[in-house]
Amino acid sequence: MNHSITYLFCLLFLSCTTSKINVVTALPKKLKEISAIETTNTSTILWTIEDSGNKNILYGLNTKGEIVKNITLTGVKNTDWEDLTSDDQGNIYIGDFGNNNGKRKLLHIYKILNPDNTSSKTTPFTISFRLPKKYRTKDFEAFFLWNNNFYLFSKEDNTTNIFKIPNQLGEQKAMFIGNLNLEGKKTPVTSADISNHKKTILLLNHDKFWSLTNFNEGDFSNSFIKKFNLEHTSQKEGICFKTNNAVYITDEKTNKKTGNIYEFNGL
Repeated sequence: MNHSITYLFCLLFLSCTTSKINVVTALPKKLKEISAIETTNTSTILWTIEDSGNKNILYGLNTKGEIVKNITLTGVKNTDWEDLTSDDQGNIYIGDFGNNNGKRKLLHIYKILNPDNTSSKTTPFTISFRLPKKYRTKDFEAFFLWNNNFYLFSKEDNTTNIFKIPNQLGEQKAMFIGNLNLEGKKTPVTSADISNHKKTILLLNHDKFWSLTNFNEGDFSNSFIKKFNLEHTSQKEGICFKTNNAVYITDEKTNKKTGNIYEFNGL
């Protein structure tokens, strides 16, 4: 397949369900703006970060919401950390690609080698990227890693633009691969993940998420999409797989409530 071809994402919503999520635990009170959650296949730690203006620290939590590890990233800045992903070796990647004001041209992904065995400080490897010149600057909050390529989803109503970036150190050029039209109002994608068996993709929103299955790499046009209404509205910013059939979701702290880790079963 010629990857220079632009794909048109005309995806049909073939299924929809309404489901409840269950609280696993409250997030630590000291973490005010949780923006992601991620697990790896090498430990039981739940990894998380805060977004712009907060410390450049990768936090490790247990299922009681206790901080069991924190790793300060040196040599980089938390300009706007928005999502996490991982690879099969247990390495973690931080997406520093939030761009609310639309002024950032060069965006970054930071790679932390096996954080389970990393000390309290580390200097990450950096993958930087720019969008193709014909595309205006985008705000991103969601990505995942698949077959050594990152797939990024822009944060926009109704339509999310999808870009592909190779997992290679240094400055890369993002490749536009298509648009995904999402059903309903207020549909910005705030986090994404792909299952360990690489058969399901999740896209999160504040009161729902979508699963994509039966897709081909680089061309999601034939995906089967299922929308899960959560009967729960909050500023949900993180989603990751617990198992191939269950997920963790996090939301941010508000003035009245702490943020939580939630669990959803039954994909």
